[in-house]
Amino acid sequence: MEETLLRLEELLVPSIADVAVLSVDVNDETISTGARSTAAGAACPDCGSRSSRIDSSYLRFPADVPSAGRRVVLCLRVRGFFCPDE
Repeated sequence: MEETLLRLEELLVPSIADVAVLSVDVNDETISTGARSTAAGAACPDCGSRSSRIDSSYLRFPADVPSAGRRVVLCLRVRGFFCPDE
C-alpha cells in the first residue's frame, strides 16, 4: 500500500514542492486525494519577511477537472504563518 501511495503521489503532485499526499480514495465516481503542506515557513505577503511560526491551518479544496470520467476532489491542508515584524 505504501508503494502504491508513493507512486500516486508522484503522479498527482510531481512538481508541487512542500506537499505530502496523505490519502487517495478511488471509487466509480470520484478520485479523492488528501494532502498537506510541509513547508517549514513562508514569506509575509505584505513585507516579505520570512517566518516559521505557525499561526493557523485550514482546508482548501482547489477545483480540478475530471479524470477518466471521474470527479477529482483534492483536500489540501495549508498553513498560515505569523509575520515576524508584527
